[in-house]
Amino acid sequence: MEILHSKILGKGQPFIILHGFLGMSDNWKTLGSKYAENGFQVHLIDQRNHGKSFHSDEFNYDLLSDDVINYMNHLNLDSAIVLGHSMGGKTAMQLATSHPDRVKKLIVADIAPKFYPPHHDFIFNGLSHLDFDKISDRREADDKLSKYIKDRGIRQFLLKNLYWVEKEKLGFRFNFDVLKDRMEEIGENIFPNAIYDGPTLFLRGDRSEYIQPDDSSEIKRHFPNAKIETIDKAGHWLHAENPKQFFEKSFKFLNS
Repeated sequence: MEILHSKILGKGQPFIILHGFLGMSDNWKTLGSKYAENGFQVHLIDQRNHGKSFHSDEFNYDLLSDDVINYMNHLNLDSAIVLGHSMGGKTAMQLATSHPDRVKKLIVADIAPKFYPPHHDFIFNGLSHLDFDKISDRREADDKLSKYIKDRGIRQFLLKNLYWVEKEKLGFRFNFDVLKDRMEEIGENIFPNAIYDGPTLFLRGDRSEYIQPDDSSEIKRHFPNAKIETIDKAGHWLHAENPKQFFEKSFKFLNS
């Protein structure tokens, strides 16, 4: 059994953070450090096929949830607070509804319990045009990617995944081929009868379309004790776009 790669910060109550699709634990380093400074033992996890965790042809939310349970068992964590963003939010929802005794509190960042149609085609189209036999540094990769992905923020987010596979040879940390083939899985919903009645906070970006006002009834059906709050001046990457308010609202919930 392979165990997920993580960075552990601080001491105190275990607090697991799960990144989004094509992300990695590093995306949460700044906020993770802030939680750690305030009395939590923060586990910044790389999910399978992402970051420094293992690669696998199998990829669905059941498995992603089981990966976290295996990680918790490996470190003898009886329970933890769990925060997940986007894809990580779906993993966190699956985990909380499947193993409610292992999740003390749940925070879901900018994703709802519903199906999302595949919408990452333009990203994979851009990434597939990066020829690492010809590209020798990040600047060249960014230049090439800019022809397909205009948003500089998205490009910078993706380029964090580049690393030196060997001397003078770049590659992706994420499992490009499997994730490209599993785009349908990313949009899948948690089970229809799944319920977690522990304390839950959904945070949505005011400029994001991922959580709509009419999603609240479905959120409350699966998570009867959920609060839904909005982060101002933020899109889907709300934790990066307004980290101050994200921390304030999440920290207030953690201490309530």
